[in-house]
Amino acid sequence: MTVTKMSWRPQYRSSKFRNVYGKVANREHCFDGIPITKNVHDNHFCAVNTRFLAIVTESAGGGSFLVIPLEQTGRIEPNYPKVCGHQGNVLDIKWNPFIDNIIASCSEDTSVRIWEIPEGGLKRNMTEALLELHGHSRRVGLVEWHPTTNNILFSAGYDYKVLIWNLDVGEPVKMIDCHTDVILCMSFNTDGSLLTTTCKDKKLRVIEPRSGRVLQANCKNHRVNRVVFLGNMKRLLTTGVSRWNTRQIALWDQEDLSMPLIEEEIDGLSGLLFPFYDADTHMLYLAGKGDGNIRYYEISTEKPYLSYLMEFRSPAPQKGLGVMPKHGLDVSACEVFRFYKLVTLKGLIEPISMIVPRRSDSYQEDIYPMTPGTEPALTPDEWLGGINRDPVLMSLKEGYKKSSKMVFKAPIKEKKSVVVNGIDLLENVPPRTENELLRMFFRQQDEIRRLKEELAQKDIRIRQLQLELKNLRNSPKNC
Repeated sequence: MTVTKMSWRPQYRSSKFRNVYGKVANREHCFDGIPITKNVHDNHFCAVNTRFLAIVTESAGGGSFLVIPLEQTGRIEPNYPKVCGHQGNVLDIKWNPFIDNIIASCSEDTSVRIWEIPEGGLKRNMTEALLELHGHSRRVGLVEWHPTTNNILFSAGYDYKVLIWNLDVGEPVKMIDCHTDVILCMSFNTDGSLLTTTCKDKKLRVIEPRSGRVLQANCKNHRVNRVVFLGNMKRLLTTGVSRWNTRQIALWDQEDLSMPLIEEEIDGLSGLLFPFYDADTHMLYLAGKGDGNIRYYEISTEKPYLSYLMEFRSPAPQKGLGVMPKHGLDVSACEVFRFYKLVTLKGLIEPISMIVPRRSDSYQEDIYPMTPGTEPALTPDEWLGGINRDPVLMSLKEGYKKSSKMVFKAPIKEKKSVVVNGIDLLENVPPRTENELLRMFFRQQDEIRRLKEELAQKDIRIRQLQLELKNLRNSPKNC
């Protein structure tokens, strides 16, 4: 199979998205004075929904993040209350797609936590999570909510495992244990029946999440960093590095990862490329970490598959980007995508709207098809039982600002061991390095020494009791 190399020459074709442009919000509509985390972990450190903006912040001792109501723009006070229950740096945060005041966070402290943000935002620091989820033996780098099922959460740790949590019971119900190194990225297809991952072992995998079975895996010259499912096209798009260390994107058939359909070299910069895909408009956005620009393309099922549209340029480098869900966009302004850009040097979060220029003020049916809404299609038990269902769609035309009626009920949990696939995740942690092996060895030596001393003390006590018993039997009173 031949790999198509794409040319940089723009192909002029009739497309309603050819003139999409990026519009930065006025300074008073930005969020200013935020101590954005300096952590070098390759995540966005930002999550947004129709009500709140959450940003991971720099903090001493433990990890914290801010949650700001969207209407509260402008300068944020230095003593603004935080969510600060983690004992280590927060590495990822994600809003529940169906309950807009529930957010999941994961941290270097090996835990995943579920938080309930009160109406109107925080009035004081929040340290108590609704749920603390312990199952990983090392820090947890990624969390993802299932796209169609309520209360199913995926977490990926530095123990190379993906745990699937059923939050109705507050326990991990499945473990995906097919990776041989740190998992870099997770993405679902539209109905959540397939999971794709990129890993530090340079492999791209397509996994059936309930069984943990790897359906496809690839290891090639293209070192994959990030991956995204392209809606229902049965295609994957990856960003990574070519053998010449240039930034590169590749398009794959999800049922055959032996060779990419196309590869395109982007540039020679070193920052990670984050891909964002909008299934409604078939537009792909590429934003480089440390770049100021965002390139965008249109994707089709026929060759050349990928058509370059334009580039949004800005002098300020981005550390990460949050994305507004579709039902939070301003349809009256023909807004088709909205980023929240983290500008670390300025402590600034800058909304960037991607707009289709149209003269008419009426609702533009062709650029706003029915889109996944705020109602889940399945319960956790249905999904775990093998049922797949497409998302429940909504129209953005009228009344779409309705908030979901769902509420989160935290299960009552007892502290106990976490057993998945017959393995106690908190006890049986194999060492991965020589140092860890030595530490484990010395810990076990100390434990053996302590148990021997305890045993010796008990032997002495037994002998003392035996003597006392003998003396009692031989005393004159008993004669």
